[in-house]
Amino acid sequence: MSWIQKLYETSLAIDKANLKREERHWPVSHVAKKAHVEVTIDSYGNFRSARTLNWDEAITIIPVTELSANRTNTVAPHPLCEELSYCAADLPNRKEGRFKEMIRLLENWERSPYTHPKVKAVNAYLQKKTIYKNLSEDNVLPLKTINPKGKKTPVEDKKVFVRWRIVESENLCTGTWEDDSLIESWIKFDANQNMPNQKDRSFCMLSAQTVRIAKGHHRFLRTSDDGAKIISSNDSEGFTFRGRFTDGKNDYGKQACTVGYVESQKAHNALRWLIRRQGYHKVEDEFVKCFVAWAVSCKPIPDPCANSWDFLGEEFQKEDTPSPLSGDVGQSFALRFKKKLAGYKSNIKDTEDIVVMGLDSATPGRMAIIFYRELTGSEFLERIEKWHSDFAWLQNYGKDKDDKKKQILFEGAPAPKDIAWCAYGRKAEGKNGIKLLNATVERILPSIIDGRHIPRDLVEQCVRRVSNRVGLEPWEFEKCIGITCSLYKGFHKERGYLMALEEERTSRDYLYGRLLAVAEKIESMALFFAKENRETTAARLMQRFADRPYSTWRTIETSLVPYMARINAKRPGLLMGYKELLDSICNQFQTDQFEKPERLNGEFLLAYHCQRKWLSEHKREKGQWVLKSPNEPEVIETDSEE
Repeated sequence: MSWIQKLYETSLAIDKANLKREERHWPVSHVAKKAHVEVTIDSYGNFRSARTLNWDEAITIIPVTELSANRTNTVAPHPLCEELSYCAADLPNRKEGRFKEMIRLLENWERSPYTHPKVKAVNAYLQKKTIYKNLSEDNVLPLKTINPKGKKTPVEDKKVFVRWRIVESENLCTGTWEDDSLIESWIKFDANQNMPNQKDRSFCMLSAQTVRIAKGHHRFLRTSDDGAKIISSNDSEGFTFRGRFTDGKNDYGKQACTVGYVESQKAHNALRWLIRRQGYHKVEDEFVKCFVAWAVSCKPIPDPCANSWDFLGEEFQKEDTPSPLSGDVGQSFALRFKKKLAGYKSNIKDTEDIVVMGLDSATPGRMAIIFYRELTGSEFLERIEKWHSDFAWLQNYGKDKDDKKKQILFEGAPAPKDIAWCAYGRKAEGKNGIKLLNATVERILPSIIDGRHIPRDLVEQCVRRVSNRVGLEPWEFEKCIGITCSLYKGFHKERGYLMALEEERTSRDYLYGRLLAVAEKIESMALFFAKENRETTAARLMQRFADRPYSTWRTIETSLVPYMARINAKRPGLLMGYKELLDSICNQFQTDQFEKPERLNGEFLLAYHCQRKWLSEHKREKGQWVLKSPNEPEVIETDSEE
């Protein structure tokens, strides 16, 4: 019960915050539904107009009863806004009883001390039994909804959901979903109607008081069409508690842990509010696993599933490439990261309650808590810092598929969803890949929150995929190699890899990676001089090089001869520098290590990535390699040694 207790405490903190209307969570005894049609009437119940709602304005807060909020096949109308099958007495082939039940509920509300002018207006209009006729004459029916992608979907007349706007009244707030006085009116009426007798009262595990208990709990937690519940309703006909409790037929399972109606609503509303702020989404019709992290006090905290670029925010992001100074790359990131984290530490106390929770639904009606951790503020921030520091690497997200002008270069850790994409590519995209994406993110989260080792198979899968360079687009390779190096560095953090070229590191895998980068640079430079645009031999043979480095290196080295001749004709000094680099790297090999047939591990990618970056940041001048200025072009046409 700790998760719902924390959510209830969070809801109390939200209530104390002075939030705007659109930022608040749902009121008690209300839900949000997608309305299709807005009907405008006057305060006397006379029809004025009707219009079809756009996709982005359809979400509407409506009052509900406990039965109507949890209805499946029962006749339990919402008291104000409803489908035409309930509120249209002139609907052809309508089901008997639905309209009568809705009118009975409206009349009880209207006759109560908590009545409201808008309730009287809606009741007066519905009693005229002309809503279906009015909508048909205004060409609203038959109805087709249009989603953001432009797809049109027909809606059955009986399923058309109607909301109300009342004009020509003293209240300037015309929409029923916008009127705070109407919302408060229904909350008081519903509480009075369900004033619990001794039979329906029980001990609430959240408020520690004897109150009206909840017979049904909220759904619609992730989106307005999400029917999955965390807590199933206590039923007497489905035998939920058969063989476990001795409750009578109508005791609603009170021998189980009971939660008050208001307390349950507040806790679920807080969870929904948190999910909405996390930017939760679906892939087509499939739900993505939802992970939320929050402070019970509602203070802002970092998102554990964000990459370092998003974590730092605009204030600390850098549009240009990281500093080329050796040893400064990791230091500059660490300084910016600690500065950003200090802002959170100054606001979040060490003993602050932080909760991280993951939700998923295997079926449309049942939701499970798949991940749950409670941490103190100091523990949470320490683990976030450790993740971003241990897995920090130079990331190049390349040119985005959707925005060709967008290019993100940053130092830091990737997001879990990016790691899943790096490991499995298009298998983790779209509706068919949602299960794989969900499972992978779920496996990575304990590495962030609990400080566990990231799964070894995930690291090895990323190494294999990025080594198969010919199967990747150029932007895919650039993104994947940064993520893969990040994972390998974090998995082997005891080795102390730097985000810069380590010329003193002489392991076989590291040296082979450096050789591959130099060979690729020699050929790409020769192709540049010849104004040719194609893949290099090193790039084409990267997978084979990773499996059989010694034999493949001989092939690559032999292929460099004509390219070296081409560079020698243009810039002999530059060629001399490349040869010196190759000799220097080869001399660091131990003889038996150079000829070993074993395949390379992911360390060669770190060396390849760092050596390639080093070559792009240095130029050959007067027989030495020197740093280029930030705006200096990649190649200088004149040879400075001539």
